[in-house]
Amino acid sequence: MAAELHVICLCAQWCGSCRDWRPVIHALSQAHPQHQWRWLDIEDEAAALGDLDVETLPSVLVARGEHVLFYGPVLPRAELLERLLQTLQEPGQRPAAVEPEVLALWQRLRAG
Repeated sequence: MAAELHVICLCAQWCGSCRDWRPVIHALSQAHPQHQWRWLDIEDEAAALGDLDVETLPSVLVARGEHVLFYGPVLPRAELLERLLQTLQEPGQRPAAVEPEVLALWQRLRAG
């Protein structure tokens, strides 16, 4: 069995799409408790972001162990994120090519 996925939702309270996304994420976290879920408000937790400039909200970071498997914007639709998570759990998935700031964010969150 593959190690659990960590799903970090980067959002902001002022963002309407993010507000729509929050109940979707809550429902997915209930449906998929084998994964670790985190809501990260980019303003309330700005220090965690370091030098990462989040350009599109909502964005999602998915990681396993020390590796980031996905980072990018995701439409606030449960079926899209579920399909992404299913794909990332398939054998042979490799780390994503992400900017150093994204990897640094994951390292800070993982240590934290």
